[in-house]
Amino acid sequence: MRTQTRDLEAREAKIDALHQKLTDAVGALVTGDDWRRALEFAARFRSRSFNNTLLIFSQHNAAYQEGRVPGPVPTYVAGFKQWLSLNRHVMKGQGGYAILAPVTARFASTTPENPDSWRRLGRGEKPQWSESVRSRMIGLKPAHVWDISQTDGEPVPEPPRPQLLEGEAPEGLWDGLADQIVARGFELRLVSNARSIGGANGLTDYLTHEVSVRMDMDDAAQVKTLAHELGHVMLHGPDNIDAAMHRGIAEVEAESIALMVGAAHGLDTTTYTVPYVSTWASDVPGKSPMEVVQATADRVRAASLTILDNLPTTKVSDGNPPGLDRDTLSTQRPPQSVTGPTRTHVDVLGR
Repeated sequence: MRTQTRDLEAREAKIDALHQKLTDAVGALVTGDDWRRALEFAARFRSRSFNNTLLIFSQHNAAYQEGRVPGPVPTYVAGFKQWLSLNRHVMKGQGGYAILAPVTARFASTTPENPDSWRRLGRGEKPQWSESVRSRMIGLKPAHVWDISQTDGEPVPEPPRPQLLEGEAPEGLWDGLADQIVARGFELRLVSNARSIGGANGLTDYLTHEVSVRMDMDDAAQVKTLAHELGHVMLHGPDNIDAAMHRGIAEVEAESIALMVGAAHGLDTTTYTVPYVSTWASDVPGKSPMEVVQATADRVRAASLTILDNLPTTKVSDGNPPGLDRDTLSTQRPPQSVTGPTRTHVDVLGR
């Protein structure tokens, strides 16, 4: 019992230390450029939660400053056994990057439509034949991942990368974004210049259910604008309960979604403009700037992944080593609530 208590205390201490690292990383997001770089990295590591991308980025940067890794930005990260499955091993002396991983448990119910009916299954316990089973996240634990530069062994296969000229848009991106706008009940209008939409590059009208985009821009700017307006369609309509927010945050979210979608396709994101974090994160009553930043990042990431999952386009890697068996990975979506009539796998947040 004392050993279990000591183990639990050690785990809690590690989690507390990770939360402090995360607090420091969020606190370092001061300028619009800091936010842009964080989202660019999150787009390239979209298999990980936003919190874990911050933890990985900050720890890798520290390793770079100490001379333990050759570059300031990680490329592919995976766990110790995952690297072994790719015939690569962690090199001696290379410490892993601590992240927050999910702890899951199985629950069963004979009346899954009743949220109060679910019971937790014990280790090795089998459900009754009439019970539905769900898994959900019940906590977090420390885990470690390593960048490919900290490993040695067989090369990993390199997937195709988007190759774009200046001002060029990835093939199929405009059509894919337009399809998603139309699927949400909006009509897409193409206008000749900014004068007809009040000087803006794009405009979303929730009353007429129209999205307008000016066409006197290069292709890259047009798809950026279209992704921005799709962000508004998804998050900021009058029927959206989360839309009652600071106007500046709505613009930050839409521009950030466009930034993540663009970064996931290899577009140059230096032209994406986000104001100083303090100007929008400090103006929400009852919430600290850190809470606002994390909530905004989570909303942006969730919407961006929904968009990206429905685009049949070539994207940059999601941060997982190419060739890694997907069955060895935990997915990166929020946990399922313990409701519903069917058996399902767990979707977890922490990895």
